[in-house]
Amino acid sequence: MATDTLKSTTGASGASAVRRLLLDNGALTALIALVIAMSALSGDFLTTDNLLNIGVQAAVTAILAFGVTFVIVSAGIDLSVGSVAALSATVLAWMATSQGVPVWIAVILAVATGIACGLVNGVLISYGKLPPFIATLAMLSVGRGLSLVISQGSPIAFPESVSHLGDTLGGWLPVPVLVMVVMGLITALILGRTYIGRSMYAIGGNEEAARLSGLRVKKQKLAIYALSGLFAAAAGIVLASRLSSAQPQAAQGYELDAIAAVVIGGASLAGGTGKASGTLIGALILAVLRNGLNLLSVSAFWQQVVIGVVIALAVLLDTVRRKAGATPVAAGTGAPGGRGKQAATYIIAAVVAAAVVGAMSFLHNGSSSSATKKVGLSLSTLNNPFFVQIKSGAQQEAKKLGVDLTVTDAQNDASQQANQLQNFTSSGLGSIIVNPVDSDAAGPAVRSANKAGIPVVGVDRGVNKADTAALVASDNIAGGKLGAKAMAEKLGGKGKIVILQGLAGTSASRERGAGFAEGLKAYPGIEVVARQPADFDRTKGLDVMTNLLQAHPDIQGVFAENDEMALGAVKALGSKAGTSVSVIGFDGEPDGLKAVKDGTMYASVAQQPKELGRIAVENALNAAEGKKVEKTVMVPVKVVTKENVAGFGG
Repeated sequence: MATDTLKSTTGASGASAVRRLLLDNGALTALIALVIAMSALSGDFLTTDNLLNIGVQAAVTAILAFGVTFVIVSAGIDLSVGSVAALSATVLAWMATSQGVPVWIAVILAVATGIACGLVNGVLISYGKLPPFIATLAMLSVGRGLSLVISQGSPIAFPESVSHLGDTLGGWLPVPVLVMVVMGLITALILGRTYIGRSMYAIGGNEEAARLSGLRVKKQKLAIYALSGLFAAAAGIVLASRLSSAQPQAAQGYELDAIAAVVIGGASLAGGTGKASGTLIGALILAVLRNGLNLLSVSAFWQQVVIGVVIALAVLLDTVRRKAGATPVAAGTGAPGGRGKQAATYIIAAVVAAAVVGAMSFLHNGSSSSATKKVGLSLSTLNNPFFVQIKSGAQQEAKKLGVDLTVTDAQNDASQQANQLQNFTSSGLGSIIVNPVDSDAAGPAVRSANKAGIPVVGVDRGVNKADTAALVASDNIAGGKLGAKAMAEKLGGKGKIVILQGLAGTSASRERGAGFAEGLKAYPGIEVVARQPADFDRTKGLDVMTNLLQAHPDIQGVFAENDEMALGAVKALGSKAGTSVSVIGFDGEPDGLKAVKDGTMYASVAQQPKELGRIAVENALNAAEGKKVEKTVMVPVKVVTKENVAGFGG
């Protein structure tokens, strides 16, 4: 029967013993090496605040990964944990706010939601005979969809009593870290001391042998996936507490991080091996990597490459370890004192790491220079030309002013952006510029920067419940109204139109849509026959527009909440674009302006993104130097058509 421990089949001494120690504790060795490397490369890494940041940033991934550990040990997979986490948090917030349910009952319902999702997965896999990959992939979609349905695509404020889970004890110890430790201890207890834990290893080692040995495999799988759902619910509550709001799009892609943490920690996707301590180390490795790469100003795109390489190396190490002669030990038959040896290994590793890290700290003593001209820019995404233009304008101005600008990409993930802002704060930058994924979710991290005395400048979108030195923005609502006016005038005040909406839950989509709807009130002859989200994406805009044309072939206009979706609609419309159907976009990005010039798009509500980036850097530097800055700096929006596109500079 396979277990989570490995024992060499041959003795070793000297160099062989060291080699064996490194192979059998590959994840721990990698973590120590990473900590030492980051300590040497960045003087900001070893600060107390930054080390606590790493713990907080690892917490949600670790809690999710603990639940996934149960599944992977039993040779299964769970792709739904990110969506289940978001759904559970949304249920809690919705019940406690919109429905007036007492908070403690709302918490129970949120946890029950996670367990129910896990049980559905278990039923589909055990009794429906669906492969775990397919069953949990379906739940990934269902969970995310239900989260959006309940929240109507908008974040829901989290109950203040539960939001304390995102706070600190005694002003320094983060509660998410404590929750992570408790959930880790529960995981270790279940795996090592309970009947269901031993069953997981048995099923993962050889399911048929486990069944023939008398294990009720189907019922055990129900319990295993229910545990995964329970841990996902806990992770969702902790995540929403950190952001002070339940985000319907929260935790996207976290299931991959959770699986990666388990694999990096030494578990095998084939089942039969894995342990809580290894999973925790895997989560810490991912957090240290992201934190350190942020501090070193490594591109967010390269960060994904590095993390992918680390996952591949972790699996390769597992293969090398097995080829080197390590063999599974039957459950409960480990060598006497095995647990003591493992504990001693961890203690020795901690002592060695502390000693080396302490030595490294002397390299940076007294070496820090004035941070006034160091500025961090956290963008909601760089997968959109509009924000790439903001970055370009910011970098040009930074170069001109001699500012050291670090740019990060939150990839439309409010939690990832919170981590980046915390990293900026612990780095002691002169000032921070933030383009929030969500205005409410960015609040707690910006408040931390406020406490540290670091001025924060918002760009394009504001930050709620926090102090910003300045907001450099265009008025999305005013832009939406201008778009409605331009559409109505083009159509002569009457006609049928469709609206392509942006990413559900984002403030840009809400505000542009609200402005357009408000503007249309003055034109009752304009009928909106369909509204569909296309997530600010050109390909999705093409697909959604193609589908809408089947039901509404007689439309005369399309309003898209950004140029990317508008360009997708133009492609779907073909020869109709610019002739029988007028398309209006939003942002004024280069491709959109070219389409306006060519006549396939009627207009774009242009925001001058380069100017936004330039002014944001200028104000951030002034704020860092203690100079007076305007609280709100509005960059005018304008409707760009074929008549005036030649004179528009962006």
